[in-house]
Amino acid sequence: MTDTGRAVVLDVIGLEREHVDAGLAPNIAELVPESARADLEMPFPAVTLPAQSTLATGRSPKNHGDVANGEYDRDTDSVALWERDRESRDRLWETASEAGLMTAVFCFQHLIGTSADVALTPSPIEDEENNILEMNCWTNPDGFYDELEAEYGHFPLHTYWGPGANETSSEWILNAARESVERYDPDLLWIYVPHLDYAGLAHGPSSDELADAIGLVDDLVGGFLDSLRGDDRWDETAVHVASEYGFHDVDTPIYPNRALREAGLLEVQDDGEGGEEVDLEGSNAFAMVDHQVTHVYADEGAVDDAREALSGLKGVEQVLGEDGKEEWGVAHPNAGDLVLVAEPSAWFQYYWWHEDEDAPFYARDMDIHAKPGFDPVELFFGDEGLVSLDATKVGGSHGRGDVDGFYGTGGPAADASIPDTVDARAVAPTLADRLGVDVGMDFERDPL
Repeated sequence: MTDTGRAVVLDVIGLEREHVDAGLAPNIAELVPESARADLEMPFPAVTLPAQSTLATGRSPKNHGDVANGEYDRDTDSVALWERDRESRDRLWETASEAGLMTAVFCFQHLIGTSADVALTPSPIEDEENNILEMNCWTNPDGFYDELEAEYGHFPLHTYWGPGANETSSEWILNAARESVERYDPDLLWIYVPHLDYAGLAHGPSSDELADAIGLVDDLVGGFLDSLRGDDRWDETAVHVASEYGFHDVDTPIYPNRALREAGLLEVQDDGEGGEEVDLEGSNAFAMVDHQVTHVYADEGAVDDAREALSGLKGVEQVLGEDGKEEWGVAHPNAGDLVLVAEPSAWFQYYWWHEDEDAPFYARDMDIHAKPGFDPVELFFGDEGLVSLDATKVGGSHGRGDVDGFYGTGGPAADASIPDTVDARAVAPTLADRLGVDVGMDFERDPL
């Protein structure tokens, strides 16, 4: 065990051990010796919010409760994806701050209201229809975003997600993190680096586009590491490089809401602009899709009918009921009555319509809050409207949890070696242990 004065976590989405071993990320390979590289096993489902909560709490989805990127409210029959508030979550950056360390976190989910000493998350000012009126970020301390904007311009939201997504957003985030080191000197710094997600989803893990993206993000990480090496705390620094998941190549979109509609379990209504909107209150069942996982919420008495409608769909590998949810680690009240798992080459799309002219008004927009399911087709420009409606364009997906992410440690205060495989639930307790802080969290795994 190595005592660490400063821990930096770089969450490089989509990075796999084979990428580092093959020399696609030379800066990361230089930082992390072969003896300190591991496959990172993420509990199911391996999608953004559940994975981030697992990494930062040391607990599995069935215990921390984040079982998807969205939430279905059974009382109001409403769906919300990508909510921003912390609510009651206690992650390591909060508990370590309360224990006396200076903590900083950038661009993780559910950060608004965090007690981390330094924090930043995009939070544009929007009208009632989710149209952006002004770019903004929520920060701790309050004036931090204004200072960053003066130095680097507004956060480039159009490059953070959507058809214009590129490395500019990751560069901005790393610049902001570097500023936090210079201004606030955090003991724990946790940074979300999203760039590989775009090529991984749009083109798949076997694509040249992903290989090129790995080189780009590695250059950005290399520049950030150089800034750390140049400060007076480098000798006490351990850098932890983590990745929430790897990707599958996919070629089969699955449409569970179409199947529920055809079975008479899902109802639609006029969206007011000539399209069809799902009528959640009037439906007996609804599928909240999330990459290669879908949570199906059904009225009492409709669960068996929903199972029958969905189990025969091409590309569906598993339909999990109560026993299956327990076995797969998602037996939590937030989970659907049924949980669908796609085959490796398949993924779930939220569409309930068949003809493009029947799509709801938001389907062709980049509107992550209005859509009641995750939509990777937003990465492609459309012929009509901003984004495409052609789900066959999507080349990659994740969520099954059978493609490991990466975990590695490097820097003067890092462990020289780690196990060949690391459970993602061991990351938070390892960080707390190396920083020598008692955070009072109920970890499910011991430190490495």
